[in-house]
Amino acid sequence: MTKPVVALVGCPNVGKSTMFNRIIGKRIAIVEDFAGTTRDRIYGEADWIGYDFMVIDTGGMEIYSHSRSYQFGDTGHKVGIESGLFLSEVREQANIAIAEAHVIVFIVDAQIGVSSGDMAVANVLRRSNKPVILAVNKVDNKATQDNVNDFYEIGMGAPHAISALQGRGMGDLLDAVIDVLPKYESETNEEDDRLKIAIVGRPNVGKSSYLNKILGYERAIVSDVPGTTRDAIDSMIDFEGEEIVLIDTAGLRRRGKIGRGVEKYSSFRTAKAIRRADVCILMIDANEMVTAQDQHIAGYILDEYKSVIVVVNKWDLIQKDTYTINAYTKKIRQELKFLDYVPLIFVSALTGKRVRNVLNLALEVQKERLRRISTGEINRLMREAVSQNPPKGTHRHALRFYYITQVSVDPPTYVFFVNNHNLVHFSYQRYLENQLRAKYPFIGTPLKLIFRNRKEKKVRS
Repeated sequence: MTKPVVALVGCPNVGKSTMFNRIIGKRIAIVEDFAGTTRDRIYGEADWIGYDFMVIDTGGMEIYSHSRSYQFGDTGHKVGIESGLFLSEVREQANIAIAEAHVIVFIVDAQIGVSSGDMAVANVLRRSNKPVILAVNKVDNKATQDNVNDFYEIGMGAPHAISALQGRGMGDLLDAVIDVLPKYESETNEEDDRLKIAIVGRPNVGKSSYLNKILGYERAIVSDVPGTTRDAIDSMIDFEGEEIVLIDTAGLRRRGKIGRGVEKYSSFRTAKAIRRADVCILMIDANEMVTAQDQHIAGYILDEYKSVIVVVNKWDLIQKDTYTINAYTKKIRQELKFLDYVPLIFVSALTGKRVRNVLNLALEVQKERLRRISTGEINRLMREAVSQNPPKGTHRHALRFYYITQVSVDPPTYVFFVNNHNLVHFSYQRYLENQLRAKYPFIGTPLKLIFRNRKEKKVRS
């Protein structure tokens, strides 16, 4: 049986993301003190007294749209949500979360009291025929405590007074949740060996559209407004008999362009998603080709030694002839010359052209990432490489190689035992890598070459 699901639902800015982070024990959902911060639904794994379950954080269910603006930050810069912008999409995401849930935690705000929005959301939840637990959040003092009984008016049973920020009342609330969740036996703690793919790139290159096309339904909100996706979102898919985790991320901007608050957290979340991934889909816009920011993102992926597939999206918008794809390939290869071992594919998330081919490539790249070469074979290859092109240096200061061994995969890592690792020039390291790739391409996968003095006890990179 899959883990039971708990959905956190309520009007905007009632503290759903704060509660989500409190329940799972990590700061995954972005928390900011203005409405509309969480737009997509975010999944997390939780445990309470040995009972495992999934939690979904949703965007606020604002039934009535209206214009508003908020201030935050030292500059007083105003941030607003235009009338109706994203509201229908956020509502749809919340409705999907409700449909997936076994239990719904309906969160309201003790500081505001019972609102017309709360009553409207309550009517939606009644139609779901799912167990609903009413949580009155932000009960941080006596004044708000006195407001708790007012929420009986909603007609959702006894309200649970909590403070998600301080953790007050959360134990009793989770006890109530566990009481109505279906019985489930926790799985053993095995290492997650599923292929994890992060979809990364600049804002508005079509990452969420690609994800939705793969999954076949609207998993993430899609808009032509850059920056719509703010959180890293996990989705599971069974592809060719393999379970794959797809991680959609917020678009990465140049560091100097990253604003304070929500966008800064989103950038951190994207970087974290890259670290979690095995393979990264670096998505670029066919209309704009490779930009300096695309190169920056590629560099960050390589810094983390993650495998890469370059996906050129919006190919349907390009006027083509017989030579177009070759011309584009040549140009992209020139701009990303440090990724000459990486597969390149042209897709259209809008029409679905070649979108599933990317996953076939990802499975192939993952096999390369887990490739292991025997010690005998790697030493034979490297002896031939050194013999054909000996390292430069005088007799007294010549670089000498003793033997090589592969110490790990994911990524493939090789330790070269030498007389003096300081004599290894970058260009010669690159030569050795190219010679290794000539026999074993390691498609899309960076190699980690470590040079260690034979008498050293520690590995130096």
